[in-house]
Amino acid sequence: MRRWSWWLFVWCALAGAQTYPAKPVTFVVPFPPGGGTDISARTVAVKLSEKWHQGVVVENRAGAAGILGADAVAKARPDGYTLLIVNVGITSINPALYAKLPYNPETAFTPISLICELPFVLMASPSFAPNSVKELVAYAKANPGKVTFASSGQGGSPHLTAEIFQLATGTQMTHVPYKGGGQAMPDLMAGHVDLLFASVLEGSGHIKAGRLKGLVVTHAKRSPALPDVPTLAEAGVKNAESGSWIALLAPAGTPQPIITKVGADIRDAVAQSDVKEKLVSQGAVPQASTPQELQALINADLARYGKIIREKGLKAE
Repeated sequence: MRRWSWWLFVWCALAGAQTYPAKPVTFVVPFPPGGGTDISARTVAVKLSEKWHQGVVVENRAGAAGILGADAVAKARPDGYTLLIVNVGITSINPALYAKLPYNPETAFTPISLICELPFVLMASPSFAPNSVKELVAYAKANPGKVTFASSGQGGSPHLTAEIFQLATGTQMTHVPYKGGGQAMPDLMAGHVDLLFASVLEGSGHIKAGRLKGLVVTHAKRSPALPDVPTLAEAGVKNAESGSWIALLAPAGTPQPIITKVGADIRDAVAQSDVKEKLVSQGAVPQASTPQELQALINADLARYGKIIREKGLKAE
């Protein structure tokens, strides 16, 4: 009887995958509209809607550093019709930063695919004297604690990227946390703080307009959106690449054939020239993956950021 039940389950899963999706699919974005995670999700959603001949609805459920939206998907029916768009903060920072989450991050989700990487750019106020990373490091070492860097909040990926930069360069700077990058940017332009790590998507327009100075990008390669800004390695800073990325997860228990199909279709969508061009224009690096590769990335970043969070004694605000 048990064997019969198992085969029935497998048959139903395969049949479901062959007809999937038979109705609109919801991508839950656990952040407000307009940010890099939201824009990238909508770009891919449009392409999947065309491929599936079904709507892919992007639903923003913001709050508590993405925890509210993630919790909603963790408790959703695992049938492939409610999926979660995540960034590095959801999967690899929150589990180390928060003492308790309303779901178990180790068992609540099944990885599907990476969508893109979101490199950061280190930006400086126009009034800040150093004009390069070399000059910044020399100035910061000569003036410990004097250089200030803003972030979108304590423990977020921009903050941790700055911590990695300090460790790699042997500098000591003063953290000024804000309640979101949108609040930090005007103060940076006004010279109230010296530096800010933010996504290329958020910073490239201000750099091109001359409102901010772009010192370095945190990816292994230069960003097409900021071709004149060097990489960390080019600037002489080794093993300090950081930033964010965007990926798709499903609730745990989602049938494997559906995971396989969605993953394959994500990889196909990200490979399309129009999707690639749009992501690149936003400062993203198109990059799909297998579920195994995505899980390895999540684990590696959790270990890396978790170590910094523990050593610095960081707590969620």
